[in-house]
Formats: sequence, structure tokens, C-alpha cells
Amino acid sequence: MLTLQINGEQKQFPADFNLAALVNTLPLSGKRFAIELNGEIVPKGSHATTRLQDGDKLEVVVAVGGG
Repeated sequence: MLTLQINGEQKQFPADFNLAALVNTLPLSGKRFAIELNGEIVPKGSHATTRLQDGDKLEVVVAVGGG
């Protein structure tokens, strides 16, 4: 099991997990968002190849429109 910190909250996931799989578990469908992994923004094109490690810290930011 992996223990990840997501927006300050610890959660557990299967050991063989990548960023794309994580995104699929979060309520982000249809939303514009960015993910920071250990202080670095991860481009969407790299989500499928970005492996997560035990103890990683992620920040998920959802874009909010306004006017």
C-alpha cells in the first residue's frame, strides 16, 4: 500500500499506482485542474507515466471561473 498526502489529507492506495490512476479516483471529471507532486507541477501528458511513491505529497488545484 502507498500512503499519499493529498491536499494535506493522508490516503492509501494500491502499491502499483500512477498519477493517471489517482486522477481517475478523484472527483475531477469535466473540471480543469493541475497537480503538484512534491512541489513540482506535473504536465497532464505525463500523468500516465508518473509513478507514485509511498510518502508523496500532492496538491490538486481545480480552476474556478468567474467574471
